[in-house]
Amino acid sequence: MEDEAQIKSAVLDYFEGWFDGDATRMERALHPGLAKRSLGDDAFSLDSDSAPEMIEATAEGRGKRRDPGKREIEVRVVEVYEEIATVVVHSNVYREYLHLARTREGWKIVNVLWRFV
Repeated sequence: MEDEAQIKSAVLDYFEGWFDGDATRMERALHPGLAKRSLGDDAFSLDSDSAPEMIEATAEGRGKRRDPGKREIEVRVVEVYEEIATVVVHSNVYREYLHLARTREGWKIVNVLWRFV
């Protein structure tokens, strides 16, 4: 159960950090090798972001412009197996599927597949 709480904390650092423009929280949540992807407009290619790109975008306040005001962020830990986990997040802005890994620095988001709601 402790792992689940730590995983949810990392995911909330990612989401709330994004909406608040808090690059420190975003950086804390992400593995340096993050691969964040969404399906391109052509329904085939992938648009990708890295950890440095996400941290920079957060610091620039791009997430603040997407903040719905009344946030609805539902974090569902689907499975934890030893040092890996799968999480589904429903928010009123995004639908995201995340993979996390337990590193020596704690749980970090490694992969994200997402789309706008």
